[in-house]
Amino acid sequence: MHGTARIHTARKKNAKAFWLKQLHTWHWVSSAISLIGLLLFAFTGITLNHAADVEGAPRTVEKSGTLPADLLKQIAPDDAADTKKPLPVPVAAWVEQEIGQSGAGEAEWSADEVYLALPRPGGDGWVAIDRISGEVTSESTSRGWISYLNDLHKGRNSGAIWKWFIDIFAVACFLFALTGLLLLQLHAKKRPSTWPLVAAGLAIPAVLAIIFIH
Repeated sequence: MHGTARIHTARKKNAKAFWLKQLHTWHWVSSAISLIGLLLFAFTGITLNHAADVEGAPRTVEKSGTLPADLLKQIAPDDAADTKKPLPVPVAAWVEQEIGQSGAGEAEWSADEVYLALPRPGGDGWVAIDRISGEVTSESTSRGWISYLNDLHKGRNSGAIWKWFIDIFAVACFLFALTGLLLLQLHAKKRPSTWPLVAAGLAIPAVLAIIFIH
């Protein structure tokens, strides 16, 4: 009987040691992956909360030009008005080279104008091309690097790759928090303040939301 009990105790200790090792491994790996993202999102959480105080004044640059005749033929008026499609590649290249704006993306084609909206993190922009005269006007607005980081926090106009990053980062944060919680559970017997602190972390935001947010 005593031998069986010792074997059972040893198995329990081995199982606990195994899970402790696994949890510590997953905890530090997920923390390493999410560290820089956590710092970024924590910092921009503060800047977003005080956006009116920290964001700089927008700076706007306007440019204009005239599309060459050979390129104007590629956007000449036709029956395909009020549609959305990209600019022809040569026209887009000319816009990038001569106007300094991106020519990529879906443009809005009307009977007499092609309008390309160019929103981006921390700024905005647009290019308009007259389909008859070839006159090109553009505007680019920058709201500064704080606004840029804030927009990255929100995933605003940041593209598909950044959205994938946010998803992967969220999974890493979830694993970091979950493994941390399980490690707390394993060490809780030796640290009596563990669960009161965890409960406080849940209760404080809940009470603040119930009392002060209407």
